[in-house]
Amino acid sequence: MSGNTIVKDIKRYPDALTVKEVAEILRICTKTAYKLINENTIPSVRIGRESRVLKRDLMCYLRAKVG
Repeated sequence: MSGNTIVKDIKRYPDALTVKEVAEILRICTKTAYKLINENTIPSVRIGRESRVLKRDLMCYLRAKVG
C-alpha cells in the first residue's frame, strides 16, 4: 500500500480515534494497540473508561517508525 493510499484511508476516520480504529489503521489486534497506548508509545487521552488517540499523534508515531 502506497503512502498516498494510507493517507486517503486515514482521512475517513474522525480526529479522535478509538483503540479499535487505531488497530484497524495499523493492522494490528486491539490487544497490541492497548499495549502501545498503555506504554505511552502512542499518546492518548482517557475519556471516561475509554482511550482516544488523536489522529495527528498516530500520524507522528507512523512517521517516526518509517523515518
